[in-house]
Parts: sequence; structure tokens; C-alpha cells
Amino acid sequence: MDIKIRKGKKEDLSYILLLIRELADYENSLDQVTLTLDQLEKDGFCDQPSFYFIVAVVNDEIIGMSFYWIRYSTWKGKFLFLEDFVVKESFRRNGVGSRLFEETIRIAKDEKMNGIFWQVLDWNTPAIDFYKKYNADISSAWLNGKLNDEQIKSFKF
Repeated sequence: MDIKIRKGKKEDLSYILLLIRELADYENSLDQVTLTLDQLEKDGFCDQPSFYFIVAVVNDEIIGMSFYWIRYSTWKGKFLFLEDFVVKESFRRNGVGSRLFEETIRIAKDEKMNGIFWQVLDWNTPAIDFYKKYNADISSAWLNGKLNDEQIKSFKF
């Protein structure tokens, strides 16, 4: 299989949205995806992009992506935050994920990041096992906190 890894382009966004939905479906959360193609274009292809991505391509078909943004730590500085990392199910176990992840590591290294952060669901043992192949630290010490848009809108000052 001839796998090409390249920087994402605006024309790729419809495929990116499909991969986002595939991952959400795998995580039993498809109903929570409200992101639109217009939002992706506006937020990713502007003067100050909110995200970046690379894609894995086989025979001109996008089969995987690494979707990331820059996070800033007040303790350490710049980090790459890997928001979504997905390979189409029919292409898994063919080295696509390794190629994408290693290119993500190269980007972090080239951009002089102080590390890479990501989240993985505690039941997703295939993903956990994948990351452990890279000697990654998988922590259970930090808990996620969030406010959704409805909570923010309803907040009274």
C-alpha cells in the first residue's frame, strides 16, 4: 500500500468532517457532532487558524488524519494538542496510524514544541496500546473539566 502523508488543504475538509463523524460514531457520540463544513473552513483557513491537520492518502483517497492545535502551558510553553487522530476502519492495521503519528511527532519536533498532549477514552484499549508503543504516558491522574455552549450562554454576570 502506497501511503502518502501530506498537509491538509481546504478542499479536504468534507473528508475531514466524515472522519470526525466516523471517530465520534466509534466513541458512541455521533449525536454530539454539530460542527459544519463552513465552521471548519472559517476556523481553519483564516489569518489565525484554530487548527491544523495532516492526512494519509492512498490512491487519491483520504483514509486518515491527525487534527491538532497549539496549546500553551504556563509551566512549559508550546505543546501540540492532538485533538483527533483517526484512520478509516477498513485501512487500520496497515501502518497508516504509525505513519500519521510519526509525522505528527516530526511536526512537533520541527516546530520546537515541548511535547504532545491528547486524550483517549479509558475503554479504548486499541488506541491505548497504540500510544504505548511510542512509550507514551497515559495518565489517570487528571480529570477533564468543561462548560458547554449552553452553560456559557446561560451564565449570569
